Amino acid sequence: MSRKIYIFDTTLRDGEQSPGFSMTLGQKLRVARALSDLKVDIIEAGFPAASPGDFNAVRAVASEIKGPVIAGLCRTIPADIESTIRALEPAEKSRIHTFIATSPIHRKQKLNMSPDEVISHAVNAVKLARGSCDDVEFSAEDAIRTERQYLAEVLQAVIEAGATTVNIPDTVGYSTPSEMHGLFHWLSTTVPGIENVRVSTHCHNDLGLAVANSLAAVEGGATQIECALNGIGERAGNCALEEVVMALRTRADHYEAEVGVDTTRLTAASNLLAAVTGNFVPRNKAIVGENAFAHEAGIHQHGMLASPETYEIMKPQDVGLRNSQLILGKHSGRHAVVDRAKDMGYVLEDSEVEVIMERFKDLADVKKRVFDSDLEAIITGYEIGTNGPWSLNWLSVVSCVNGETEPAVSLTLAHEDGTTSTHTGEGDGPVDAMVQALELVTGSEIEVLSLAMRSISLGEDAQGEATMRATVDGREYSGTGLSTDIVAACADALLEIINRATRSANQAEQNGVVGAHA
Repeated sequence: MSRKIYIFDTTLRDGEQSPGFSMTLGQKLRVARALSDLKVDIIEAGFPAASPGDFNAVRAVASEIKGPVIAGLCRTIPADIESTIRALEPAEKSRIHTFIATSPIHRKQKLNMSPDEVISHAVNAVKLARGSCDDVEFSAEDAIRTERQYLAEVLQAVIEAGATTVNIPDTVGYSTPSEMHGLFHWLSTTVPGIENVRVSTHCHNDLGLAVANSLAAVEGGATQIECALNGIGERAGNCALEEVVMALRTRADHYEAEVGVDTTRLTAASNLLAAVTGNFVPRNKAIVGENAFAHEAGIHQHGMLASPETYEIMKPQDVGLRNSQLILGKHSGRHAVVDRAKDMGYVLEDSEVEVIMERFKDLADVKKRVFDSDLEAIITGYEIGTNGPWSLNWLSVVSCVNGETEPAVSLTLAHEDGTTSTHTGEGDGPVDAMVQALELVTGSEIEVLSLAMRSISLGEDAQGEATMRATVDGREYSGTGLSTDIVAACADALLEIINRATRSANQAEQNGVVGAHA
């Protein structure tokens, strides 16, 4: 029979207090709504006694968010507990989460308390909290480095005082999976009354083991996991919510456990947090990274085309994505290229494939990723990167920071037929204004999808590279521009995209069918 594992999210508390991840009140509410949509069981909204801002944030989350239990963290200090009680007053369901350190190094170096004094503070705090709230969690900070027998005494004392959840955190990310399993199993069979409360784990990722240690704790008897979106948190972070949830879901046969999280909202919640904090998810991040369901190696792509189960243990739809991606690059094989060409409307003859693959490999060797427009250009016989019908004769850019006028771009393009055209565009910024002007010149509809800029040399005349992806009349193309003026580099990148789109449209009109073009 499956056990219910409760998900306690601490993105807004432990996650937010990590350097570089601070959020405004409005941003915290947006993340809290996403967590509620995820259907996490508990949202730790903050540390009310830490600052007036934290108090107001916890109270705002408690006022607005319905469904999950809203928790507030506090030390075993009466003033902290009273502040948390006030902050949680509006909550539909609330939890007071109080903690004190129990390890020898913390007792001596930080608290200057004896073991008995620590237990006394813990018991008094739980009793005070229970006077105002039926749901009280106690955490033994640095529990993993606490003497095992003493830790059992602390937990027994707080359970007898009224704690409904006891948390055994690996505060400094020191433990290993076998140690976690052994400790939780021992506590679950040793501490009197522990069978009547929820047993929680909270693991940090200093050794990269937070998820593994949390799962080991579940195997040892834990029924609650404390975690954070994208694994954010102090130092190297916390157990990543998306990873531990999908591990429990995907390997339900092993853990014999279930969670109530709506996993189809994981990617959206992860992306929201990344956007709010400005800390974007690495491409290779498990579950929610851009490459999590992307395949480039030819052998993998061949297997995926035969059956997704060959290389995917989860469905992308399970985490909120529409489909897997077969990325075309230097590792891609003929099966993936032929299949992508077919999706684009080109059914290739065997005699064409060898020539196309040779040109594809040559291009892939110098590019990290081959886009559909690149493949189409190979199929239709174009030379990638050749000059197109349009060239830039003149460019003038006016930016604005005071809000009185909009940024404007004036440019003159020359066409290979000898004509020139000059137009001015206005927009939210110079790139947007440039797009408006180019649309007027070319008569095309342009939408920028992404823009990356970097310096590729040093000194006053350093060259900047702009790499852009955009759609032209609904078709996606890529372009790169290089200039000592980064705005001009953007213009060159856009012009390359427009030239590719124009060449493609002209060739399609002239040739009609290419190969066995469907």
